Amino acid sequence: MIKGYVQQEYKGKVKRYCQTMELKGDDELIKKYIEAHSREQHWRDIREGIRSVGILEMEIYHLENRLFMIVEVPEDFNWDEAMARLSTLPRQQEWEQYVSQFQQCSATATSSEKWKMMERIFYLYP
Repeated sequence: MIKGYVQQEYKGKVKRYCQTMELKGDDELIKKYIEAHSREQHWRDIREGIRSVGILEMEIYHLENRLFMIVEVPEDFNWDEAMARLSTLPRQQEWEQYVSQFQQCSATATSSEKWKMMERIFYLYP
């Protein structure tokens, strides 16, 4: 059963980026990837780095070996500049190398190389 949650509200307008990536098709690796993102095992430096580049919220969902990420940012957010800055933060490269063992990508790929941007093709509200 899916649990409800309170959605964050912001004072100004926000943009949303949606991205996808595939994990290796190995149930044990997928389980370890999910655990690495849990409240108990996440790397605090990575969470703080994400916030420091201006990201307001980030959610990752998974189905089998497919990941879907939603990133909410201020309206004036510059994705390329923020990702360039994020890649230079302490432990970010170490994190990317660590999680690459679970992902269908090169061990040296940056976050922006791993995650593929999705295009919105439908929305319900006017």
